[in-house]
Amino acid sequence: MQTETSAGIIIYRKTSDGLKFLILYHGGRYWNFPKGKLEGETNFKAAVREVEEETGLNKKDLKFSDWFKVQDRFTFTKDREKVFKVVSYYLAETSNPKIQISKEHQGYGWFLYEDALRILIHPNLRRNLKRAYEAIQQRSGGGRRGGFSGARFPRSEKNPVRKNNNV
Repeated sequence: MQTETSAGIIIYRKTSDGLKFLILYHGGRYWNFPKGKLEGETNFKAAVREVEEETGLNKKDLKFSDWFKVQDRFTFTKDREKVFKVVSYYLAETSNPKIQISKEHQGYGWFLYEDALRILIHPNLRRNLKRAYEAIQQRSGGGRRGGFSGARFPRSEKNPVRKNNNV
């Protein structure tokens, strides 16, 4: 069985509406946090590199929470072969709402917690978001819920999210 290792960052920012989480749109119903495969570096360095490549946010734009890290471990099939995948997620806050997505994504959104839970279709992603949200709440004791305020996402398959939407 092949093994893949990836790393990413759950990115949030504080707004007057509450905490908003950055989620990238891959097409169809698939949304995910910025992440990617390791290229001979540590998990953390890969996560920072992938975030910069996929969002335009660099390490200076991010304030990391050294008290948070989650890992996903799952199996999927690729080209008729089973692959064991491990994904490490870190948590970072930004005050920069401007995102420049890569060619591998069709759009992005800054979503309030409950809305992010609704658009993430994989239970492991929802679980990681919940862990991040609860950790932030425990540390800061704040954040309102609800509303699609500020999100950029497709209204239909014929009208996909445009690249470089600022929210």
